[in-house]
Amino acid sequence: VQLQASGGGLVQPGGSLRLTCKASGFTMDHYAIGWFRQAPGKEREGVACISSEGDTIYADSVKGRFTISRANPVDRVYLQMDSLKPEDTAVYYCATPYSERCTYYKNSPGPWDQGTQVTVSS
Repeated sequence: VQLQASGGGLVQPGGSLRLTCKASGFTMDHYAIGWFRQAPGKEREGVACISSEGDTIYADSVKGRFTISRANPVDRVYLQMDSLKPEDTAVYYCATPYSERCTYYKNSPGPWDQGTQVTVSS
C-alpha cells in the first residue's frame, strides 16, 4: 500500500495550488483518505479528510479555503488550496486510516512518502 502526494510548488500569498494523491497497491474507493502537512519545527497535522462516501472534514485553519475531493474509480484524491497564506507552507502528505470514515483519520499509520513541498511566499 502506497499513497503518493504531488503537485506542490511555490506560490504567492492569495494564490492556488491543487495537490494530487495517487494510490498504488490498493483501491482507494473503499477507504477514507486524509491530507496532512508538516511545517518546519512542527508536528504533522491533519488538514482534511474525505470518506469513502464523500463526506468531508477540515481543520479550522483551512476551512473555506481548501477543498478535498476524490475521483472514483480513477484512484485520485485532490486537495484544492485557494487563498493560500504563508502559514500554509509545509510538506503535504496523504494517507489513509484504513477505514471508510474519517473519524480517526488523524491517527493514520502511514506509510508516509516524501510528501510534496508547498511554499507560500512573495
